[in-house]
Amino acid sequence: MRAIVQRVTQASVSVDGEVISSIGKGLCVLLGISKYDTPKDIEYMVRKILNLRVFDENDQRWKKSVVDKNFEVLCVSQFTLQAVLKGNKPDYHLAMGGEQSKAFYGDFLQAMKSAYKPDAIKDGKFGAYMQVQIQNDGPVTISLETPPPKPMQQKQVKGTSGASKSAPITGDEGSTNSLPDSENHSSPIDAEQKIDKFDDLNLDEKRGST
Repeated sequence: MRAIVQRVTQASVSVDGEVISSIGKGLCVLLGISKYDTPKDIEYMVRKILNLRVFDENDQRWKKSVVDKNFEVLCVSQFTLQAVLKGNKPDYHLAMGGEQSKAFYGDFLQAMKSAYKPDAIKDGKFGAYMQVQIQNDGPVTISLETPPPKPMQQKQVKGTSGASKSAPITGDEGSTNSLPDSENHSSPIDAEQKIDKFDDLNLDEKRGST
């Protein structure tokens, strides 16, 4: 999930020439949802946006968040933030599509309202052709992105054919016995042979003493 967060003195969204949403001082958030995003990404992004300290306090810069200042937030869904360039043409295969992204964006808005206050969170019209008016204050623009998922750690092990393959790391990696069983333990046949050799040696010694 990617977000472009702008500190604004005012911002609004129009559809078909009609203003459908507007705010005064606060943040305008353009949000791009990836097809790999999960509810964890919503939690991360909501926390970052609402706690982002981009407002001044008593001539001290970067001291307060939108929540501290009791300002508003205008959110606008923008799948183009997930663009990948193929030459000079943007490709959007990484963007979450259709009805799934609509529901996911709704969950994001609800999380924003629950974490702050419902009447302070405004949004545009999902999927519509919109005109977004932004009066950037500063200008101050911050780019946010949720962290990628952590890959599972793997180790290389050898199979019976001698070929290497990956296997998940387990909890018994601290074992100091790294030799195969065949190198650590004698088979029953080997043990019997050693006993027979020992008995033969004893018998030879007895014969020599007589």
